[in-house]
Amino acid sequence: MPGTGLWRTKSVDQSIKDTDEPGSRLRRDLSAWDLTVFGVAVVIGAGIFTLTARTAGDLAGPSVSVAFVLAATACGLAALCYAEFASTVPVAGSAYTFSYATFGEFAAWIIGWDLVLEFAVGAAAVATGWSEYLRTVLGYLFGDGVTSSVAVGGLTVNWGALLLIVVLTVVLAVGTKVSSRVSMVITAIKVGIVLFVIFFGLTFVRGENYSPFLPPAESGTTGASGVDQTVFSWLAGGQSSAFGVFGLLAAASLVFFAFIGFDVVATTAEETRNPRKAVPRGILGSLVIVTVLYVAVSLVVTGMVPYTDLATTGGESRTLATAFALNDVDWAANVISVGALAGLTTVVMVLMLGQVRVLFAMSRDGLLPRALARTGTRGTPVRATILVGGLVAAAATFFPAGKLEEMVNVGTLFAFILVSGGVMILRRTHPDLPRGFRVPALPVIGVAAIVACLWLMLNLAVLTWIRFAVWMVLGVVVYFAYGRRHSLVGRRVTNDR
Repeated sequence: MPGTGLWRTKSVDQSIKDTDEPGSRLRRDLSAWDLTVFGVAVVIGAGIFTLTARTAGDLAGPSVSVAFVLAATACGLAALCYAEFASTVPVAGSAYTFSYATFGEFAAWIIGWDLVLEFAVGAAAVATGWSEYLRTVLGYLFGDGVTSSVAVGGLTVNWGALLLIVVLTVVLAVGTKVSSRVSMVITAIKVGIVLFVIFFGLTFVRGENYSPFLPPAESGTTGASGVDQTVFSWLAGGQSSAFGVFGLLAAASLVFFAFIGFDVVATTAEETRNPRKAVPRGILGSLVIVTVLYVAVSLVVTGMVPYTDLATTGGESRTLATAFALNDVDWAANVISVGALAGLTTVVMVLMLGQVRVLFAMSRDGLLPRALARTGTRGTPVRATILVGGLVAAAATFFPAGKLEEMVNVGTLFAFILVSGGVMILRRTHPDLPRGFRVPALPVIGVAAIVACLWLMLNLAVLTWIRFAVWMVLGVVVYFAYGRRHSLVGRRVTNDR
């Protein structure tokens, strides 16, 4: 077991051996199709229903479709690295487990803490958005007076988000296979809605709405500036990151949020019947499907109305439904809102699933309380599921959803960088390990993935980096206060001396 102190690693053999530990064994029920459904279920959601229109109106105009291609390229490069890693180390935990085998315990803890930003915080934010769509749908049915939140003693309680989290926590505790079946049904509904947007929306597309395809940059007085502008714009001396080239690059980093979640597939590797083949197929298959849908939707929506009509006004963001409402097709806008409600349901569920599996892996290693790694009679980590459900429910119920997309993005891009670097290290240190999938042209693809992710990170806001640094410092404190002293790998190293 090489490495000492902060850099002690957990061998691949030990990681695989731990999957058979009595009392914390996960049931292997999932197929490649199940994983593809999970990937599509989590990726098609908040991004396509909210980010597309808003990013076009605020940052990129019609060129938002190019922004999706740029973001998809970075995701695709990282996805290849994820596919090889997950097929080589088919263990729950995703980037956390991969980092433990290559970079050492401290890096693994940091990436596990980092994934909380992607999964738990993302789930809470999307659950709050789901509640807003619930209010809209209830308004269609019962009138505008219906709300999805109530005031209790001066505190706003978002009962809609709470209801969603409670139901999904029960579904996840019952079993991952049941979760997959629920995802399959709801995913079929929202994919149908997305296809409806594309084909029906085509009848309203007007060529003049694509001009200018890349709107000129706004001045610093009207565009994002200061700590709200991107790091790259700030370093390059740009006054604004709204529209123009800086706007397009900022849009690519923002719509990256729309692709977040395909890596959840990797967290379920331990529950897959044939992970060496099924996991790569699930990761790459889901990414290809959603990329095609995203680009098509962005082209249709920006062709339906001038991009200026999609800009955020009075603090109110525009959505896909806005483009249809502006074309006086209110019934279509209502259908899209119902589809968004279904779509966001599976996003929250699969994000919670990913967070539970990362928490499970960290607990099994002793970096968090071991009791959270115990599985129930159905082969699911019920305690970890209930804890995650409680934390996400508290955040979504009592805290208003702010602009969390960029915070989630910076954490995920950081995870992608570690995975892309880790797969190159593992190829060199463990060349004989069986690999169900091999990244072509390594290390070229690995280096390209790292550069692409770093580039997107540079195009996130300065304030986002500051918040990310604060979150990471908090994680370091927790590690030294608890994780380092309770690490099972650390105890094995001590006993071997």
